[in-house]
Amino acid sequence: MMKNLIECLIGYQFSYDLYSRTFDEYHKEKVKMLFRKLYDNGYIYEKIEPQTYCENCGKFLSDREIVLTCPECGAETKGDQCDNCLHVPTNEELKEGNCIDCGLKVSEKDNKVLYLALSKFQKQIEEHTEKVKSNWRINAQNETLKYLKQGLLDRAVTRDLNWGVDIPVSGYEDKRMYVWIDAVLGYLTDTMKLCENRTDCTWEDFWKEGHNNKIYMCHGKDNIMFHSIILNALLLGQEENYHLVDTIVSAEYLNFNDQKFSKSKGVGMTALEALDMYDSDSLRYHLLANGPEKKDTNFTIQDFENTHNGEILNKFGNLVNRTLRFKELEEIPNGKLDDEIKKNIEETYSKVGNLIEKLEFREAIKTIMDLVELGNKFYDENKPWIAKKEDINSFNNTIYTCAVVIANLSNLFESVMPTACKKIREYMKIESPEWNFISIKPGLKLENIQPLFSRIDKK
Repeated sequence: MMKNLIECLIGYQFSYDLYSRTFDEYHKEKVKMLFRKLYDNGYIYEKIEPQTYCENCGKFLSDREIVLTCPECGAETKGDQCDNCLHVPTNEELKEGNCIDCGLKVSEKDNKVLYLALSKFQKQIEEHTEKVKSNWRINAQNETLKYLKQGLLDRAVTRDLNWGVDIPVSGYEDKRMYVWIDAVLGYLTDTMKLCENRTDCTWEDFWKEGHNNKIYMCHGKDNIMFHSIILNALLLGQEENYHLVDTIVSAEYLNFNDQKFSKSKGVGMTALEALDMYDSDSLRYHLLANGPEKKDTNFTIQDFENTHNGEILNKFGNLVNRTLRFKELEEIPNGKLDDEIKKNIEETYSKVGNLIEKLEFREAIKTIMDLVELGNKFYDENKPWIAKKEDINSFNNTIYTCAVVIANLSNLFESVMPTACKKIREYMKIESPEWNFISIKPGLKLENIQPLFSRIDKK
């Protein structure tokens, strides 16, 4: 699993500073330290309560070890959260479930449990949510406000297992921490680990107030409350001036051929399988341009191939190809940049930057592609294949203007199609991407220009 994830990160060209796992010993020790601080500050307390128990298996059951019919939507689900409607079953509702191992109805038995006093953070989390929710996607706003309106309930943090993170409290040696508490604290512990060998920053630069820092959380819609409520509560409970989460980037679900991805049912393909078949730039573009930002979306091979051939190849690739590989063109001509085109490029930087900040990646990509289409339209209207013979000044102006468009597209598309953009920068002698208008020098030699993309032959 770890090898596959790292291969995905490399294959899809995601940069990262540290790859870690929650069973790492460093993580476990740091989480125990943070847990103990919560306990010492009075935010974790002991409670004796009846808990779901399987008489047949002879053990207490965690919510994930219980199967029940969701009281909200009627779907069969595990007890931690309904996959269909995201409802989190209450303790009362769990009593109606069955043991996931043997299938028998659960019973109850008194058990000693540690609880996180989540209710104590209601006011602080409400105030913080109100301050930053405009930076969240609507599903994160709605899901978080739902829990806050209901009133935050204290939540058990220990479970009866022999694996996981130990509880650093006397009398709880036979119990372990719930994964939802140690998993979200992994963001913090990984930053601590990363910065131990850094001299240019400390982990506090990222996690404490007063460092001009901003925290983004990226995840699926089924994990919203763990990042907007739970993580913030754990940070507040440290009472050490932690900076809370600023922006929630919460995706809806991506389906495959109108079905949920399912390895057991053979529905879908893995990210690595897709990478074996297709170009990573095209996959990145398609998934962002058609991503599940505001509602569930659907991935099909046909749609992807249409995107690659129709948008990436025929529009973007074609503009680059017919400009930089114009017959007998050896260098960027000494032309004049069209004023309207320059204005549009500058406006595109501003529009796209604002859209990315607002987490509207689909619209951001559409806006960049609008510039591609404008470049192609300018090219077609000025007919350089005719102007080269009849009006060399018009030819030079057209090719130069389109070349400047391409140079700026290498900036605008950098986070979407990094391989293609790197090739453009190599062709046009651009040192590095930057988020502002750039021009190019006439006379630049054009050497070994190759097409950025190849057509996918549909089967």
